[in-house]
Amino acid sequence: MLTAWGLTKTYEGRRVVDQVGFELQPGTVTAFLGPNGAGKSTTLRMITGLTRPDHGQATVAGRPFTAWPNPSHVAGVLLDAAAVHPGRSGRGHLRMAATLAGVPSRRADEVLEMLGLADAATRKIGKYSLGMRQRLGIAHALLTNPPLLVLDEPINGLDPEGIRAVRTLLRGHASRGGTVLLSSHVLSEVDQTADRVLVIGNGRIVADGPLASLTTSSRSLVRAKDMQRLAEALQRGGVAIQPAPDGFIAAHAPVERVSDVTFAAGVPLLGLREEQMSLEDLFFRLTSGSRA
Repeated sequence: MLTAWGLTKTYEGRRVVDQVGFELQPGTVTAFLGPNGAGKSTTLRMITGLTRPDHGQATVAGRPFTAWPNPSHVAGVLLDAAAVHPGRSGRGHLRMAATLAGVPSRRADEVLEMLGLADAATRKIGKYSLGMRQRLGIAHALLTNPPLLVLDEPINGLDPEGIRAVRTLLRGHASRGGTVLLSSHVLSEVDQTADRVLVIGNGRIVADGPLASLTTSSRSLVRAKDMQRLAEALQRGGVAIQPAPDGFIAAHAPVERVSDVTFAAGVPLLGLREEQMSLEDLFFRLTSGSRA
């Protein structure tokens, strides 16, 4: 649904995006993560035709986004929720967008209802809170019911109820065969929403894969009734160890290796599992040293 390859952009002698490439398949939610200044927004702007890359290209359903006769029908985009006229009402803004997109004006009310803005439909956007403007931007992105959504910080400013509603909406879009690419700084929410994670640091993709595989550590957590005997058995077996929380030992070896070593040494175990990193741990490990 979305393919990017070799995307590169330099500003004032600094390469802010460097050979970025990835493919997104239908039915998935992909989180695009990275610290401020790492190249996320520039990449999204190149994908949607707002910034011209120095090298590389991105296509949506086989064409550059701006080459489609009506791009809003192939991708709904939210890059800046503040880029709306403050004097218009939410309904007026969306009805104008519906006219430009060639969809019935009643669709404006449908998406306002979907995003919980029906009661604020006639209110001027300048009176909207940050969270309401974010929801209006998502409503705009959904106006044509496009197969692809590209959303930059879609839950910024939302309360917990709003965050949960957007999560449900995005997961529902993917379950119906849609594709979602979103950037977010709320790592706990990404953990619950995304199937796949792309991490960018210093302009380059530093991790790409299913969330479960990226947060799987190379260490095992093991516990026994006799911890001293366990530690000695692991060390004799050539497995490096260190203390871990909750009375476990962190063994630098796969679960199968730890199981074999302890079984051969006759050490009965009380617990053995693969260590899982949090998304936050993964993020900071991968982006340490990236531009803030």
